[in-house]
Amino acid sequence: MRLVSARRFVVRLMIVASVICAGLSQAGGADAEVPAWHDAEQLILVTTADWDANQGSLQTFQMSDGKWEAVAPAVPVAIGRAGSAWGAGLHDAQPGPKKQEGDGRSPAGVFRVGEAFGYASSVKSGLHYLALSEADYCIDVSGSPLYNRIVDARKVGASAVAGSTEPMRRDIHAKGDQRYKVGFVIEHNAAGTPSAGSCIFAHLWKAPGETTSGCTAMDEPVMRRLLAWLDPARKPIFVLLPKREYARLRTLWKLPDLKN
Repeated sequence: MRLVSARRFVVRLMIVASVICAGLSQAGGADAEVPAWHDAEQLILVTTADWDANQGSLQTFQMSDGKWEAVAPAVPVAIGRAGSAWGAGLHDAQPGPKKQEGDGRSPAGVFRVGEAFGYASSVKSGLHYLALSEADYCIDVSGSPLYNRIVDARKVGASAVAGSTEPMRRDIHAKGDQRYKVGFVIEHNAAGTPSAGSCIFAHLWKAPGETTSGCTAMDEPVMRRLLAWLDPARKPIFVLLPKREYARLRTLWKLPDLKN
């Protein structure tokens, strides 16, 4: 009888241990579902019709009492001439097309908002601002150790920027081009993985609806409103998704319900 009782006791202990392990596993799963951008309180959202669409709609949201609330009406933007493809940001890897250097696609996913930049000495924004000089280049040469970084040729040397097609003072180097007059960095491929895409910005469009090589372009008043609104203390994020992917990921990624 004592042996039977001991066996029953052991079985009960095993059942209790199993229940505890299951509870811990579920708790770990819940933690795993918390997005890497859970601390974000400002959101710039661009949605497009599909992967190949090169026009989109931009909306802004801010977190209030645990919910995303719209800040301003939607406005049109233009993206990469070939549409979009999954970029390297805060999100996990997803099935579908992947962003590559020179593919003409804007990176899709969730990204931190980086520094602001422009031709003027200052801009109205809470973001860190880089006043561009004629020596500033963004390095889009995949094999460079400076790949996907904005650098000053006076500091890194002329040979380090050789081959780059992204002089940041386009007004000086590209016949008065005003597209980089004011903008901000979208932090795609922050690790600088070779060939994964570089120099992704939000900037002005050359003409309404004119597409880009992979950036997101918009009207100047829209850009200036964004910069004045963005607050780095609120951990702003930039999200670009085709509508079908948005519908698939909205709940998991805790994004706004656009039906409301």
